[in-house]
Parts: sequence; structure tokens; C-alpha cells
Amino acid sequence: MSTLGWMFTTWVRARHGYPVENEWTGTVHRTDPDAGRKIDLLSSENEKLTGRISRLEERIAVLERIATDPAARTARDIDALR
Repeated sequence: MSTLGWMFTTWVRARHGYPVENEWTGTVHRTDPDAGRKIDLLSSENEKLTGRISRLEERIAVLERIATDPAARTARDIDALR
């Protein structure tokens, strides 16, 4: 039973990136030589997607306002833009 528990905790630790304890040599760390570059790429992609989401939220807010406002007020706003 204790062996199965040790195997399970080792699997969970390895899956989530925690250091894995080895019975004979101490602790084994999972390393990635390109980790810094991957983090930079993901950070830039995250910023780009965050900007895109904010623009889409603004557009959705405008569409919701158009759909819920009375027709007379919407027509008046369109005429004011002309």
C-alpha cells in the first residue's frame, strides 16, 4: 500500500512540476532549457489576447446598448452622428 501511495504522489508531483524525490539520489528537478523563451512568448501572447478581449468587450457593450435602447433614442443618436 505504501508503494502505491509513493507512486501516486510522485506522479502528481511530476505532473505539476514539483521536484520529485528520488529514493537513492535525493531530489530531481524538472528543467527546461527554453523555459525563459517560452515564458516571454506566452507573456507577449497574453498581452495581445488581453487587448483583443478588451476591444471585444467594448463592442459587445455597444451592441447590448443598441439592442436594449428604445428605437427612438437609437435613431436620434444615429441622426446626431450625421
